[in-house]
Amino acid sequence: MQLTEAGEQVYPALLQAFEQIERSLGSLGSLEARNARQTLTVSTTPSFAASWLVPRLGRFTERHPDIDVRVEASSDLIHFQRDRVDVAIRHGLGDYPGLACQRLMASVLVPVASPALLARGPLIQEPADCLAFPLLQNSNRADWVLWLKALGVSEPTHADRGPAFNDELLLIRAAEAGQGLALIRDVHARAEIDAGRLVLALDQPWPSDFAYYLVWPASVQEKPAMTLFREWLEQEASYGEV
Repeated sequence: MQLTEAGEQVYPALLQAFEQIERSLGSLGSLEARNARQTLTVSTTPSFAASWLVPRLGRFTERHPDIDVRVEASSDLIHFQRDRVDVAIRHGLGDYPGLACQRLMASVLVPVASPALLARGPLIQEPADCLAFPLLQNSNRADWVLWLKALGVSEPTHADRGPAFNDELLLIRAAEAGQGLALIRDVHARAEIDAGRLVLALDQPWPSDFAYYLVWPASVQEKPAMTLFREWLEQEASYGEV
């Protein structure tokens, strides 16, 4: 086939147009492939993310490889729409106005320390003996006072003194370094205790009324990925319920 003179004049433009159409169709196919993957953004505290969620997340990915999970670790309260977060995991009493919530698991506070610190003594046989050691505090300096009072120490002198940290992961690291005793939620310190980097200073955990909850906007239609994530979390939490 031979092009006419007019065909030869318009052929380069037609060729360029068809190439552009081909590129556009290829881009559309790539976009559809990306859109076929589901995404889920999860917000939680750094300590819970590091000690519980992230070590287990691979099992969810293996089960649902078409869902991309994005974990945002922050102690700050989030605004779901503004921060583009689908679901959050928070520690509290389950009272979240305007939000749907699902209880995951409870946790208890346990006194922990490095083996080297406890070896230097003095011996801890009852809750009041903890006061002979430096006490590592949470940010509001309330846990040690409440824990000691709950276990019968009516006036725990200086129980609110010592370095304070705004996240339990920092408390754990300070305790590992031998800087003092720390009250930690057992779910956060389990790996360190199992590995021997931390030990129980006293085997008298204080049950807490608080629990971990999965929360999400009640007014937003639930994504299929969200349903699968909730079901998986509930199963994982049931393995580690205390």
